[in-house]
Amino acid sequence: MDRANRLRLSRDGTLAGDVETLGRLLASARRVVALTGAGLSVESGVPGFRSPGGLWSVFDPMEYATLSCFLRSPAKAWELYRALGASIAGREPNAGHRALARLEREGLLAGIVTQNIDGLHRAAGSETVIEIHGEGRNLECTVCRAIEPLLAAHLEPGPPPRCAACGSPLKPNVVLFEEPVREMARARALVAGASAMLVVGTSAEVAPAGSLPGDVLEGGGSLVEFNLAPTRRTEAGLGPSGFFVEGPAGRTLPAVVDAALEARAREMP
Repeated sequence: MDRANRLRLSRDGTLAGDVETLGRLLASARRVVALTGAGLSVESGVPGFRSPGGLWSVFDPMEYATLSCFLRSPAKAWELYRALGASIAGREPNAGHRALARLEREGLLAGIVTQNIDGLHRAAGSETVIEIHGEGRNLECTVCRAIEPLLAAHLEPGPPPRCAACGSPLKPNVVLFEEPVREMARARALVAGASAMLVVGTSAEVAPAGSLPGDVLEGGGSLVEFNLAPTRRTEAGLGPSGFFVEGPAGRTLPAVVDAALEARAREMP
């Protein structure tokens, strides 16, 4: 893509590149949405599943993270669930989460589709958050569909927690392998008609979430990608007015949000 549409952090920590044009793009966009992934949560200390030392390096996902594993051996599945719960417990939103919440609060972001289960967007104050892989704040019963809060005691060694309503073993309220993702119809409705999408901390390659940027491009919109390094999506094209913003989103997103709000202020009578 055009190097004029690449932004990156300079040595003094400021965002170098045509930040003003990007700010005007977001301020004047018909509809802006966001798609977020693990890269944003990593900045809050949540380890990536596939990163060195991540959960998939300890627990084979096809052995521990499938619905059939839970149904066959809840106790074995809970070895993974406890490690997962410990990995997100106590994490706090970073400046990138807060910047997205601010953009929504100011009326320039319609909502977020996230692949993350850590609840950090909601903790930061975002209201329209579609968690297509579920969320780790609660437990669910696969029999009667009851939802119960995840307690610290559930992460301690012992038998799997059981449903208060029917007595069946509970699992985290997240999407396991062999289960469909959630709320994709709502996600597509949010994205429909968007003229800009912020793609934050994800390569946007895994289906079905990976199809959402393509929906924006097919509708004539553009992508603004925030990642540590270019992805296949970057090289494939980000649309007619797309931008690639290189660096930690916790540092780059606040600067872009500032630019968007400044651009809107200049345009107001």
